[in-house]
Amino acid sequence: MPRQLGELAAHVGGELLGDPSQLIHGLNGLEEAGPGDVSFYGNPRYRRQFEATRASAVLVGADVSPREGVALVRVANPHLAYAKLLRLFHAPERPAAGVRPGAWVHPEATVHPEAVLLPGASVDRGGRVGARTVLYPGAYVGEQAEVGEDCVLYPNVTVRERCIVGARVILHASSVVGADGFGFAFNPEGEAGPEHFKIPQVGIVRIEDDVEVGACTCIDRATVGETVVGRGAKLDNLVQIAHNVRVGPLSLICAQAGVSGSAEVGTGVVLAGQVGVVGHIRVGDLAKVGAQSGVAHDVPDGQVVSGSPAVPHREWLRASAAAGQMADLLKEVRALRRRVETLEKEKGP
Repeated sequence: MPRQLGELAAHVGGELLGDPSQLIHGLNGLEEAGPGDVSFYGNPRYRRQFEATRASAVLVGADVSPREGVALVRVANPHLAYAKLLRLFHAPERPAAGVRPGAWVHPEATVHPEAVLLPGASVDRGGRVGARTVLYPGAYVGEQAEVGEDCVLYPNVTVRERCIVGARVILHASSVVGADGFGFAFNPEGEAGPEHFKIPQVGIVRIEDDVEVGACTCIDRATVGETVVGRGAKLDNLVQIAHNVRVGPLSLICAQAGVSGSAEVGTGVVLAGQVGVVGHIRVGDLAKVGAQSGVAHDVPDGQVVSGSPAVPHREWLRASAAAGQMADLLKEVRALRRRVETLEKEKGP
């Protein structure tokens, strides 16, 4: 449904430079937008696209000058404002409450009357599902597991026995909460010879409120105690969280990152794509780890590190710049070595 631009500006708390009665039908990128669309401009590298856009209005920062033919909505954070408008135009539809034919609920499970179980979803003995939570086909809540209010479990999500999921949690397709941690003790005298003896994984996973977990991400149950993902943390697709890890509130863990057993990720940490964190260390609050880094030691609060092994980011930049000069440096060293050998021969015994 189209909305007036003035209404949209008020919704994001912005200053409108343009006609408040102009009708807006949707949102799009700067290059793709046309008349009736809103876009956003929050990065100077997209200046050319901003100057050429056909959008009717653009969300911009406070320092952007007016552009002829395009209304501007000045906001503190154009990206955030754009996200709010996307939610306004594309509010998710929740299916009607109830357990659909083909879903299965154990007689000893508790499913709130306002919850939604679509065909193929299942809740095992003692499982609990909160109000307005949606279980898509193939989603499974195990024995004694708990899923809070207003959650969404997309197709083929597994929440295994006794694990706890808070409120407003989103688990994307095929994510697994509570698989066994990777724990084995070497036994040289097994019945059939040397073996890796499986250590029972008897703990749980606890996911706090407002967490989002990407597709095919695995969060392993603790050997004993809890693996914890803190409030408001966001985990991307294909992330591995090992047993007894503690992920702090508001942390961001990007695709293909892995955190080894008993490591601690502090509050507001960012682990970029393909980061590996070894076990039994701490990545401090508000630390940032660059893509493909290998973290082998504690990272202090607030530090930015990169590389493998990870070092302070500025050191890594210097090392990376030097690596590009290695071939020339080797040539110089060889030439100097030959020069020294020649001088030594000329000098004689």
